[in-house]
Amino acid sequence: MSDFVKSELDKRKKAVFVKLNELDLDGFLVSSQPDIYYLTGFQSRDSYLLLTPKESFFITDFRYLHEARKSLSNLSIKIINGSLFKLVNKLCLSAKVTRLGFQAKNLLFGEYEKLSEQFQTKIRFIPTYDLIETLRQIKSPQEIKFIKKAVAITVGALNYAKKIIQPGMKEYELGLELKRFILERGAGAFSFDIIVASGPNSAFPHHITTKRIIKNHQPVLIDMGVEFKGYKSDLTRVFFLGKMTPVFSRIYNIVQRAQGDSIRGIRPGITISKIDSFARQYIAKEGYGRYFGHGLGHGIGLQVHESPHISSKNKNRLIPGMIFTIEPAIYLPGQFGIRLEDMVLVTKRGAQILSDGLD
Repeated sequence: MSDFVKSELDKRKKAVFVKLNELDLDGFLVSSQPDIYYLTGFQSRDSYLLLTPKESFFITDFRYLHEARKSLSNLSIKIINGSLFKLVNKLCLSAKVTRLGFQAKNLLFGEYEKLSEQFQTKIRFIPTYDLIETLRQIKSPQEIKFIKKAVAITVGALNYAKKIIQPGMKEYELGLELKRFILERGAGAFSFDIIVASGPNSAFPHHITTKRIIKNHQPVLIDMGVEFKGYKSDLTRVFFLGKMTPVFSRIYNIVQRAQGDSIRGIRPGITISKIDSFARQYIAKEGYGRYFGHGLGHGIGLQVHESPHISSKNKNRLIPGMIFTIEPAIYLPGQFGIRLEDMVLVTKRGAQILSDGLD
């Protein structure tokens, strides 16, 4: 059974066909698994979705046949029995597709070559970029509900971490305890492998959790997220054990102020680059601009990193329904790093912080 009502799935599919019509495409091969879920409500694996105005086909293999039949009563299910490429070619010819769009970021080059060989001159194979991901930027009420649940589980885990962190624990031990906590509270999976970075390790933006022993009078950065009904969360907090040093306190306050400035500036219609500048300019003014080298945030939903990307290069404007992270940071090599990451929803009046309730 789908996690979404049929009317919402039909609306999404119609929006895709509008875009296909604008690009003069009469068919579309979806190879991104998150996009297939977005259009069908079925969490597929190793599958494809072929959209045509006449009929749409869910293409999979025997492993997922019975699941698909149970969940996708409104789609024609085709089993790969031999060559995927010959099957796609046959379906396109029967549906009279002459210009087939494909997802250039997701289809492997070898798959592209094989399909092109099958199509020969009868079907043109046209690359597209972010056609469905652009639609996914605006979350529906049901999607927002799922994301809020994922955030709530993550908030609980980080509050739990604050209670159990102690000197002598190893980074990976804390990570394992958080994984247990998360799974016991209904999460389907993790958005990514939990990052636990203590002491100087916190200066590495994407540190790989190690056996390093957590020590007193040092920071512990935890970056984590969970998946609920396919939708992701992503939050980061930094805890300090023992007496906080003056330099740590100063850096922490700068990052916290930068994040607050950006969140307060969020409103429909403002350019995304402007939101990035609110944090980046403040950090630079305080003398730490060269220690903040990544974007301010990223969209999040079916993927942990998706549109909109919150950076100085993005000149698009915010629209109600967008959900993304705000995560300014300062990394001092050999010393420590501070990153504070929250998730926000753009509303008609401004921003709603989804991670409220996190200490």
